[in-house]
Amino acid sequence: MANITAAMVKELRETTGAGMMDCKGALNETGGDIEAAVDWLRKKGLAKAAKKAGRVAAEGLVAVESSGHHAAILEVNSETDFVARNDNFQAFVREAAKIALNTDGTVEGLQAAKFPGESTTVSEKLQTLIATIGENMNLRRVAKLDVRKGVIASYVHNQIADGLGKIGVLVALESEGDVTGLSTLGRQIAMHVAATNPVALDASGVDQATLERESNILREKNAGKPDHVLQKIVESGLKTYYKEVTLLEQSFVHDGSKTVTQVLKEAESKVGAPVTLTGFVRYALGEGIEKEEGPDFATEVAQQAGRS
Repeated sequence: MANITAAMVKELRETTGAGMMDCKGALNETGGDIEAAVDWLRKKGLAKAAKKAGRVAAEGLVAVESSGHHAAILEVNSETDFVARNDNFQAFVREAAKIALNTDGTVEGLQAAKFPGESTTVSEKLQTLIATIGENMNLRRVAKLDVRKGVIASYVHNQIADGLGKIGVLVALESEGDVTGLSTLGRQIAMHVAATNPVALDASGVDQATLERESNILREKNAGKPDHVLQKIVESGLKTYYKEVTLLEQSFVHDGSKTVTQVLKEAESKVGAPVTLTGFVRYALGEGIEKEEGPDFATEVAQQAGRS
């Protein structure tokens, strides 16, 4: 039997909203597998939702940079939050984001790019920074968005310096309308994306494996019902799921009576032209990265004392 810890139960409760004993039972049933336990609770109707944003366990910075109809976003990780406040580290991340505007939008392309006025590549510059600061760092990911006409709006949450923070968002609006109005709209939608973390622009962008998982959960929760009834339940359930996780169908955080699609449509009369939301990128610092949990500070001091 797996060793079910209080920390595991706490994590599952925060993820699902289920009761403590239900979470403990789910973990026992699934051998301590958190993700399987979420599904187990949902099948039993005990979980409120599978809001499983990636576990944030890395430090560093997310940066956004834009230039006309082009924009880039990247994440650079460090071991501690102290480094994120280091002037040299911030300068590197900011410059790397500017360089990313003229690359192919891949980590490899950015690593091989030259620093302005230097023969040093981005990768080499980062290695020098690692040696100088004495802490491991990693250029984890980068993305670009482009529009032919319109704007790419950005938003940085928990900003610690201009264009640098913990969550970064880019939103691309294709339109021939008023740029000022588009910029305001784009920033509002970018703030919405930061808050709601949609998984895709619309239903067509949702990963097939995710849809199959959602369908299976709905089927198992309603096992025993006639096939034609079950099919309608699954279809209805997926429509609800799309409203929760796809950007265009989500309720707008600034006005819950409207969807993002409706907000875009209403904006057309204000900016004087059709508006199409063609894409978005949201980076949250450290999402999906797990840190090894070492001893707490007191324990670490005691261990060091024991070695002396």
